[in-house]
Amino acid sequence: MSVSIRALLGVARAPFLLLSVMLVACGAAASAWDAQMGSAGAAEGFSWLHTLLALVGLVAMHVAVNAYNEASDMAGGIDLATRRTPFSGGSGTLPAGLLSVRGARVLATACLLAGVAVGIYFLIVIGWSLLPILVLGLAAVVLYSPWLLRIGLGEVFAGLGLGALPVLGVSLVQDGHIGPAAVAAGAAGFFMTFNLLLLNEFPDEQADRAGGRRHLVILLGRRSAARVYAAAVIATALSILVAVLPNVSALPLLALAAWLPLGATVPAMTWAVQRPEQEVPVGALAGNVMWNLGTHLVLAAALVIAALSG
Repeated sequence: MSVSIRALLGVARAPFLLLSVMLVACGAAASAWDAQMGSAGAAEGFSWLHTLLALVGLVAMHVAVNAYNEASDMAGGIDLATRRTPFSGGSGTLPAGLLSVRGARVLATACLLAGVAVGIYFLIVIGWSLLPILVLGLAAVVLYSPWLLRIGLGEVFAGLGLGALPVLGVSLVQDGHIGPAAVAAGAAGFFMTFNLLLLNEFPDEQADRAGGRRHLVILLGRRSAARVYAAAVIATALSILVAVLPNVSALPLLALAAWLPLGATVPAMTWAVQRPEQEVPVGALAGNVMWNLGTHLVLAAALVIAALSG
């Protein structure tokens, strides 16, 4: 069976890899701002080489978890029962016969090894302070589909593996330190990626239930899970607000501009409050993605501007 680039990009969920780019941008920008606020100076808080290597490593791990998940969904029959949307239900690559389950796992394993290689390089260069982040990130990739999604921890580890940990890790590999801005940006990243997965689980509820998954929509019920979604949106906004308060000053005042993309959550928040028993509108799923990416983009830009002008 010949393998096409289209098939590989499909199981990699290529459009969603933009999240990794935004997380790396936030981590590097947070490090620059933290350095500016300290005694070292902003220039010492940023390394192009380490930022690019971190991006390669994170994208590789992102592809790995996506491809493993696609293979797991196909092998477990979930992909054959789900109702796909542009944001949920898998890529459809394996059910269409464009790639085998084995092929998806080979791609995932190759990318996993590439990500591990980058991690080993940083362990050598930066030191063992990076090890907890790497171990948790590796666990989030390897255990996500076979275990974490079946015990109600999928959303938490998604928030860690593609939210808080990359921001903290990218900041750490710049100069060996994690500052307050990285912690604040990582907290916002956790809530947003937690929600990115949570909302996308609603359309897949029945197929996931039949496939043995036990995520929050199944464990809590649609109404309670929708309330968790709304709470995490609010928590994201509050984490940014608290971080700019004078007695905290983890983020510059300009970081409040990261509230602007909150408008994209209106369709999802309206659905969550008023009609969670109904299907999630595709517009709400799209707005959730735009909020996530937009917040990271604006926050990174605000940190860069603040660092350069400081």
